[in-house]
Amino acid sequence: MSIRVIKEKCSGCKLCLKSCPFGIITIDNKLAIIGEGCNLCGACVTTCKFNALVMAKEQPAIKDYSGYRNIWVFAEQRNGKVEGVAYELLGEGRKLADILRVPLCAVLMGDKMAEPAKELIAHGADKVYVYDDPLLTNFQDDSYGEVFIKLIAEEKPEIILIGATSIGRSLAPKIAYRIRTGLTADCTSLEVDPRTRNLLQTRPAFGGNIMATIICPNYRPQIATVRHKVMKKASRNASHEGEVIRKNFDFSKINIKTKVINIVAELAKTINIAEADIIVSGGRGMGGAENFKLLEELAQVLGGAVGSSRAAVDAGWMPYSHQVGQTGRTVCPKLYIACGISGAIQHLVGMQSSDVIVAINKDPQAPIFKVATFGLEGDVLQLVPALTRQFNKVLGGDY
Repeated sequence: MSIRVIKEKCSGCKLCLKSCPFGIITIDNKLAIIGEGCNLCGACVTTCKFNALVMAKEQPAIKDYSGYRNIWVFAEQRNGKVEGVAYELLGEGRKLADILRVPLCAVLMGDKMAEPAKELIAHGADKVYVYDDPLLTNFQDDSYGEVFIKLIAEEKPEIILIGATSIGRSLAPKIAYRIRTGLTADCTSLEVDPRTRNLLQTRPAFGGNIMATIICPNYRPQIATVRHKVMKKASRNASHEGEVIRKNFDFSKINIKTKVINIVAELAKTINIAEADIIVSGGRGMGGAENFKLLEELAQVLGGAVGSSRAAVDAGWMPYSHQVGQTGRTVCPKLYIACGISGAIQHLVGMQSSDVIVAINKDPQAPIFKVATFGLEGDVLQLVPALTRQFNKVLGGDY
């Protein structure tokens, strides 16, 4: 969309100039000029008494999509090992590819990528485009971006899935901007319309209060970044056959503005709740920081990690690194025990993909019970110690 000025109707009355909240309209020779920075709020259109300003729909960048096919997954790697989010995207990508009846492809960049490429095929990729070069050992926007953009121009995919990691959140916008297409960030659910071949990209909006489904009908490829741990990993099948396509790129033709000098490993060892199989999580219902000791005891017996809701973090009861939810970590453990957590949608977005959810809350109407596999209604300060004692007895622990 854009705002178009009809010269024959504009009188230079300056009403639109006064109505613009951003001050980007100017009058030149009795003609309104819309400057850069317009966000299409439409204030000037409704203010104009002469109907000289109109909302105009831009022509789609691409009208014929017939040449755009295949589902692509960006196979992010670190230290020569494919990240788990890539296997999650392969699992989801397989569903989309089967509906559209197209191959599922992975794009892999790095150094000495022969074995990782085989693993991608074993996890369902029909084709793996491999760029194997020492300059791609570590992620850099310039090198990875230019390689990806060139490959898109050559192969024309219709859908590209990228993990919403620190790398993916840097790479995806660069690609989308350069090839002039849409990008939906932080998706938690993906579907596809087989009739239109539009990707239905669902993500939290307005602070997580609603789930918005976004489409990109006028441009290809469609690009989405997907949150880690919200989708199931593709299962490994050693007998699955695929094709490894080795590609080359002339790096002398691009200006790489940055250089990785050194990578420093984290000095502090913290629990990564995003990778935990069992999480015992607490919310406002725990009543105070001192009561999180009860959750630590239960987590210790089960061999799990301790998580928390945003309310508990905001209250200073737990550090941010333990926060589960839209503004924290997305987790997908085998067992998630929610203690004193009401179940706001912002929290549910971050944990509802867990295999088994146990909710403990004294409010029988708490939203958390709607997604729980099992629910315990009662005082969390009494039920959690009771569970700890019973699990300790059954598991033969020494706690």
